[in-house]
Amino acid sequence: MNQTGLPARRTAHHLLMQITTEGRLMAELIAGGALAQLANDDRARAQRLATDALRGLDRADRMLKPYLKKTPTDHVLNALRLGVIELCGGEAAHGVVNAYVEIVARNKRTQSMKGLTNAVLRKIAAEGPEGWHKRAVPLTPGWLRQPLVAAWGRDAVTAMEAVHFGGAPLDLSAKTDAQAVADATGGQVLASGSVRIMNAGQVSTLAGYATGDWWVQDAAAAIPVKLLGDVSGLKVLDLCAAPGGKAMQLAAAGADVTAVDLSSRRMERVAENLARTGLKARTVVSDAFAFTEGGFDAILLDAPCSATGTIRRHPDLPYAKDGSEFGALIDQQESMIDHALSLLKPGGRLVFCTCSLLPDEGEVQIEEALSRHAGLTVEPPVAAGIDPAWITDEGGLRLRPDYWSDLGGMDGFYMAVLRKPA
Repeated sequence: MNQTGLPARRTAHHLLMQITTEGRLMAELIAGGALAQLANDDRARAQRLATDALRGLDRADRMLKPYLKKTPTDHVLNALRLGVIELCGGEAAHGVVNAYVEIVARNKRTQSMKGLTNAVLRKIAAEGPEGWHKRAVPLTPGWLRQPLVAAWGRDAVTAMEAVHFGGAPLDLSAKTDAQAVADATGGQVLASGSVRIMNAGQVSTLAGYATGDWWVQDAAAAIPVKLLGDVSGLKVLDLCAAPGGKAMQLAAAGADVTAVDLSSRRMERVAENLARTGLKARTVVSDAFAFTEGGFDAILLDAPCSATGTIRRHPDLPYAKDGSEFGALIDQQESMIDHALSLLKPGGRLVFCTCSLLPDEGEVQIEEALSRHAGLTVEPPVAAGIDPAWITDEGGLRLRPDYWSDLGGMDGFYMAVLRKPA
């Protein structure tokens, strides 16, 4: 990336500033038009650069520390971080250093720091990729790392961090034939039945996209529906359905699907995905608690949560959040479980799941639901690819990023099948 890449670099710097100082999420910024003014190549470059910086932020800070007497302002620090990422990724020093010196100089409050920026980045350039690779894997920010270590132990969290740093391959759920999708896209079929593609590139150019043969869905996120087994002919509710992967799984398996989500914009995406794949489901824009239609054979509740299991794909999350909202989410999940159970017919099944690594959003929720509802039971999780070691004491399934690490890992997830008394 030479000096012509300045617009992409400035945008990457803006993204990093918004995430690390304003608590904004990358998806929210992009949806709000943060990349809209860039050409397509620059748009991809800016997003990739910001994402790489977030994955390596802790390592970048450790590389910078010997060259800084004190921590500079956020504007300068984020420029330096991006410079480290590029220089250690093999970009030519001249263009990188000049670009970030200019970004620092353009801000009146930091223009006096352009000399420091130049000097520090030239020292980083001298270290180069060799200096980068001898540093340890980046650590998760302390506010999240501490509860994860308490839950899973230091060794497990270190293994998760290695997977987070490596990023995520692309997983697909096939409408019918997973092996045919794997053959057409150059992927492999995982033990759970998902198709995994390494270095996939542009999703919409993959074979089978236009014909709706598959949809993007992390392998872990595809397992909750599979725990229901044969759903053909069953009346199934997908509560909190967007972006629609689970609704499409259910529809492809022959269920009579009702998909409910609060966001009209996100539900438009569900409708688009259903149309592309030629699958049918009834879509309802509604708050979950305002939806009171009952008599469902099965309900899938992928409840709003901390999303701490998705860091390999969303490295902005631990820098945009601080955990302060998690208590409210946990209370909401409890209420949603109770509400969903009220919509089930007697003997019906509820699959509760969250893409969280925190036991309070998984194992603890099920333990407390069992104590609140007499006769409620947990069914043993049965599906292809499940390692018995993943089954938890209360009968749910705990997935972690470090599982299948040799294949690129998986999202952190918790799921359990609850049976309502007949």
